[in-house]
Amino acid sequence: MHRTRIKICGIGHVEDALAAARAGADAIGLIFHPPAPRNVNPQRAAEILAALPPFVTPVGLFVDLPVKHIWDAARSLNLRHIQLHGNETPEQVADLREYTVIKAIRVDPDTFGAELEMWRDAIVKLSLTHLQGFVLETAGSAGGSGKPNNWDVVALHRKRGDFVGLPHMIAAGGLTPDSVADVVRTIRPWAVDVSSGVESSRGKKSAEKIEAFVQAVQGVGAV
Repeated sequence: MHRTRIKICGIGHVEDALAAARAGADAIGLIFHPPAPRNVNPQRAAEILAALPPFVTPVGLFVDLPVKHIWDAARSLNLRHIQLHGNETPEQVADLREYTVIKAIRVDPDTFGAELEMWRDAIVKLSLTHLQGFVLETAGSAGGSGKPNNWDVVALHRKRGDFVGLPHMIAAGGLTPDSVADVVRTIRPWAVDVSSGVESSRGKKSAEKIEAFVQAVQGVGAV
């Protein structure tokens, strides 16, 4: 039995971080990927982190960057949690073992099972004990697209036991206040991750939608 954790990603404004904290989110995501519409520069990120109250975990999201670049950015902002959202390899994850790492995996029906098996082998071979979660993203999406994930595929692999022995599963991909409760009931993830589903406009969060999202998750109860 556990309480489903909640991460609000794509935070770009101090007021949005505070809205997430007030609503009861467990974590916020800061995107450090210049091509992304929700990218934040280091100065803005520092302002958000300075305003963030205790017990809300900031997560830095990076996409296919050299490990040294991630080190430099994380150390300058004192980040301890890193999300890798591109095609990073197990070896790159190993090089980040001073951090808690979560890795995005796309739910493509043709490759999802094989990718889970690859990571299962790599975790043992490289002792990736700091790899603490997999973000299940929509196939063909860079994240934040609002495109719904293929939850039937995820449910099938869970039924088969393919998640046993792997890091915590974090559901993402097109979640909204209206859809998240059903996903939590069906997938039983460790956490849920939302960005566009709680926005009033691209890159700007809605405090009302964040609150509705958190209440929907909490309404399911422990799973």
